[in-house]
Amino acid sequence: MILIFGGAYQGKTDFARKQFGEDAPIVSGLEQFVWDCCAEEPEDRREAADEMRRRKADWQDKILIIRDVSQGIVPMDARTRAYREMNGRLMLYLASEAEEVWRVFCGIGKRIK
Repeated sequence: MILIFGGAYQGKTDFARKQFGEDAPIVSGLEQFVWDCCAEEPEDRREAADEMRRRKADWQDKILIIRDVSQGIVPMDARTRAYREMNGRLMLYLASEAEEVWRVFCGIGKRIK
């Protein structure tokens, strides 16, 4: 598994294609998966986190691209705060499991693991 993360519109997918080839197995937009799993109730959030971990086998041979949403002003509403937390926790988990981790900023990739 290879993890690529960075802010919105930073060229993560283009970087992945250039670095690993046009036919590389890319899974992009994991932050939307997190948003879809993020529920109002804490019990549901724990179930969603478990669901993300269960996907590990599906993601082993993929290049995963996720948007880093941890920057900026802390949101007012509870769901968006929970989303940011879940997204960060998923990034931590994936980074620990990945063979390579890349951060992309302004289209430039920096390998950090």
